[in-house]
Amino acid sequence: MSFSDSPLNLRPRFWGFLASLLLTCATGCATTPYVYQPPLITSPELDFAEEEPQIVRGKPRPVIDGIGWVVGIPGKVLLWDRRIDNHKISPETEAAIADYLEKNGLDQVKVRLNEYDPLGEWRRLRRNKAVGWGWRYTAGTLTALSYTLLPGRIIGGDNYNPFTNTISLYSDHPAVALHEGGHSKDFGTRKWKGTYAVVTAIPGVSLWPEAIATSDALSYLEAEQNYSGEADAYEVLYPAYATYIAGAATPFMPYSDLIIKAGAVIPGHLVGRWKAREVQQEALARKRVTSEIQQVHWEEPASSAAAEGSSDQGEIQQVGGP
Repeated sequence: MSFSDSPLNLRPRFWGFLASLLLTCATGCATTPYVYQPPLITSPELDFAEEEPQIVRGKPRPVIDGIGWVVGIPGKVLLWDRRIDNHKISPETEAAIADYLEKNGLDQVKVRLNEYDPLGEWRRLRRNKAVGWGWRYTAGTLTALSYTLLPGRIIGGDNYNPFTNTISLYSDHPAVALHEGGHSKDFGTRKWKGTYAVVTAIPGVSLWPEAIATSDALSYLEAEQNYSGEADAYEVLYPAYATYIAGAATPFMPYSDLIIKAGAVIPGHLVGRWKAREVQQEALARKRVTSEIQQVHWEEPASSAAAEGSSDQGEIQQVGGP
């Protein structure tokens, strides 16, 4: 690659492209009226056995998880959050994804919390007949091989695999978990899941499902009136989306990918924090209005009681007057 094609000289075009997409994200990835339990296209073969848990947690492996934490440092820095790829999922994050799946009727989605189970994933690939066999044994096989040979237990990278209908989490961040849940919900409504998975893996096209998942997570938190969680989500999901944009803009520059992402994530952080501040201000306004309404409700009975007391006293004076 010549210097004229280097990432430094791509700045004018790239930043214009990034700014326009982030502006789109600020509206397109924002909260929208939320739809619980959309019609899903599923396969009975993926129903869980009576004693099979939907959410499983990997056993603590201090050495392996320590290596994974170090490997995940770039992600922590890019998103400016220690919880990214920390390989230690809290009960709060587990509860967040469990509630999300239950409220959206996603009862066939497997969730692996910092777990490495290649045999289990190969079995789910074989059983997931909601995806056509042609895609399962080609693209699906590649995803299973990647899971087997490049274990997320070390390299991290929260993800949803549509070929096995599995969410793998390595970050202790509820918004990240909900984002992956959004992917499972999106794919759950698609008839041609394999085709959708392959087409949306194309650079540039991949931004579409990422926007859907981001919007779903934010809208869900708003619908649940979890305003602190919504603000927290904006601060991590918008920078993350900026890295997706950078990845789509530089698919053939692997050595400069991290440099581009480092630059792209800055406006993502700015927009995300701006949106988070809006949510916090709106939450304070709602709290203030609620407090005022409650105060009025308390004052009205007191005023009525006082008026009744004055009326009764006047009647007594009239009866027992001179």
